[in-house]
Amino acid sequence: MCGIAGIFGKNPGRDCLEAMVAIQHHRGPDASGIFESSRGRAILGHNRLSIIDLSPAGQQPMSSWDGRYWIAFNGEIYNYLELREELGDYRYRSRTDTEVILAAYEKWGEQCLDRFLGMFAFMIWDEREQRLFAARDRFGVKPLNYHQKPDGTLLLASEIKALHAGGALAEPDPASWATYLTHGLYDYSNRTFWRGVSVLPPGHKLVWQDGALTISSWYELSERTGVEWDLRPNAEVKEEYSSLLRESVRLRFRSDVPVGVSLSGGLDSSTLLGLVHAIQGPDSDVKAYTYTTSEPEYDELPWVRKMLEGTNHPSIVYRLDPEVIPELADSVFAYEDEPFGGLPTVAYAPLLYQARSAGVLVLLEGQGMDEQWAGYDYYRSSNGTETALIQGTNQPPYRPLCLTPQFRKQAEPFKAPEPFPDSLRNLQYRDIRYTKMPKALRFNDRVSMRSSIELREPFLDHRLFELALKQPAERKIFGGQSKILLREIAADLLPNGIVDAPKRPLQTPQREWLRGPLQPWANECIERALATYGGDWLIPDVVRSEWRNYCEKAPDNSFYIWQWVSLGLMIKARDRRSFRDTSRSPEATSVCLIA
Repeated sequence: MCGIAGIFGKNPGRDCLEAMVAIQHHRGPDASGIFESSRGRAILGHNRLSIIDLSPAGQQPMSSWDGRYWIAFNGEIYNYLELREELGDYRYRSRTDTEVILAAYEKWGEQCLDRFLGMFAFMIWDEREQRLFAARDRFGVKPLNYHQKPDGTLLLASEIKALHAGGALAEPDPASWATYLTHGLYDYSNRTFWRGVSVLPPGHKLVWQDGALTISSWYELSERTGVEWDLRPNAEVKEEYSSLLRESVRLRFRSDVPVGVSLSGGLDSSTLLGLVHAIQGPDSDVKAYTYTTSEPEYDELPWVRKMLEGTNHPSIVYRLDPEVIPELADSVFAYEDEPFGGLPTVAYAPLLYQARSAGVLVLLEGQGMDEQWAGYDYYRSSNGTETALIQGTNQPPYRPLCLTPQFRKQAEPFKAPEPFPDSLRNLQYRDIRYTKMPKALRFNDRVSMRSSIELREPFLDHRLFELALKQPAERKIFGGQSKILLREIAADLLPNGIVDAPKRPLQTPQREWLRGPLQPWANECIERALATYGGDWLIPDVVRSEWRNYCEKAPDNSFYIWQWVSLGLMIKARDRRSFRDTSRSPEATSVCLIA
């Protein structure tokens, strides 16, 4: 897990690249490096978080044995040992997965992507052909943002702030903000919240040569899955899926640094820990990290403790209190660069900080099962719903009437493709490719890198998704219960009571705190947004009226309030002109409990 940056064009400029590398220091605090093309057409930079082969041999940018190819890579190729054996007698100089990418690209060209099991974003510069090839993993776990200047010069980086440091103008993109505030959409396209900055979509590759930029897809989930149902016996499917689960978890323990697990009381993360326990045996002592808010309605500790009862897994619990939120939210936004997922993301930040402080540099987490096995509540309706994007609410999550008509017109219309003949799989596909997963992965990448932590998602193995999406609806939802086949598998891994525990969609008391102890802070953020964009984007009187109603009438949804808070956070970060302020850690005064 690292930070990558590059500039490609005439006279790319070392000073700009050095600024890009410096501002991504948190992504890789162990080492940094720069490669300059001898012909002055490319310059690559890298920030290293040492996970595999901690020696200097693993530093990047890294060259192929003959010096033709140079790579800057962020992520992990989990099957690199198997690929290394398959590739034969390449002249390796390290034990890294990075060098395996170089060897694979040299042998198979762009088709090497299909052989990788992992999460990745990388740039490979061909010094002989003066050609850039870049790619992003199938689901977009690792980010790659870009900005192209009018003269064809291309800037790429892991984070948006690095592109700003390299010369891209730091101006908010009105269309992205209008779409977000009108429809609640973000991370659904190649747009970002900053003008002129785009993101390479998941499963896409990029080629640049002589100023010409070409972007194309190399992986499409619906095509790889197909539309036919998997009608094999239930037992046969369970056996295959269970085997893939175990392999996926086993591969993600390949690391030369300590690995922990992010554990909530839910089915998905509990299944993950159950798999860890099954693979490593009863003596497994992997640390389990959990956050809580000490609010009974949201407290998952009873399920966590039940899961850990009788095991050797140390439990580290972080308690989030409302008084730390204002400073912590400012800090998190400075690393996210764009609106993020509310208090759950804020709560995750200090938990990751605690893991890093204890020397645990890799955390596994259970992202992806809800999308694979139709776990969200709106999947259970007969025909789904076109606008259902938020779990656990009954009221409209947005307030477009608070926006000026001219601003609202800038919102992009969006309807996800429907490649499957049934509505359930189309909803799943929408959430996987356009709505749920892209934003969650972006939130988690930025918040983990804030503490220089590598997050690994075993359930995001593409083979699991392709198999799950082929399953008939009754293996996902039956009798009002979701994740049917997954629950059958998990029953052999988990204590009684965990498998059938109800899904708890609300992870933090965001609704209560925003109209309670955080009301003054939220009001300050909203007023900051109105002071800057009132009249142009927002209608001040209508926003204030909705804010008063929220505080007085206690609706079940706080998403629209968080949207306005996010706008205020963005303005504060932009006005500071600093997207990275590590002079003081808000976590330093927070409470950490060892359960």
